[in-house]
Amino acid sequence: MSAREALALLGSDNVVSYSLTLPEGWTFAQMRAELAGAAKLVHRIDGLSDAEVMAELGYPDQYPEGRFFPDTYRYHKGVSDLEILAQAYRRMQRTLESVWAQRDEDLALKTPYQALVMASLIERETGVDGERREIAGVFTRRLEKGMRLQTDPTIIYGLGDDYDGDITRADLRRDTPYNTYLIDGLPPTPIAMPGRAALEAAVNPAEGEALYFVARGDGTHKFSKTLEEHNAAVRRYILDR
Repeated sequence: MSAREALALLGSDNVVSYSLTLPEGWTFAQMRAELAGAAKLVHRIDGLSDAEVMAELGYPDQYPEGRFFPDTYRYHKGVSDLEILAQAYRRMQRTLESVWAQRDEDLALKTPYQALVMASLIERETGVDGERREIAGVFTRRLEKGMRLQTDPTIIYGLGDDYDGDITRADLRRDTPYNTYLIDGLPPTPIAMPGRAALEAAVNPAEGEALYFVARGDGTHKFSKTLEEHNAAVRRYILDR
């Protein structure tokens, strides 16, 4: 078969294609597990450490979390997991560059990577379209005031395999680089794959005065300006429930 015939075949209905969905908010570990179980993929990263995977991609000094764009990727038999990762990496780089170019002029975040970290926190806190910029606003104001972020998803990420579904008082005191109840500022890396909406929220946070929020239990959050208001919301939506 000539090269022209092969290209024509790839563009026709005679080549069976497959799809792989990498959801927003997933970790790199979840992404690797999905790739490992994907049909008809050539598995080139099985047995490699995360650092070795990044080296194979050509980015040996980068931590993988948050570097890949969540989406549905289509492929045909013979494509490798490394090729899917490379495509997802490039998509995230292009998206981040595009979003960063549209950031607020007075944004507290100083680098695109900080925006990526912030977006991952937003992604893990909410999937509600109307809340992403509100949560970004809370986090941004806390950073500007020198307040700790105190966001539970970072606790969970820092615990790793030790997380059993509940966050305890001991967990809040656990000394990890991701414990935003103990560290100042942002965690050192993203904690998940953020989608475009979370990235846009991170660089265009909503204005306002809220410094706290708590989950209502229905997927939305109650935002509060003061600690007193927040404590009352915690009692209403968490303790009493």
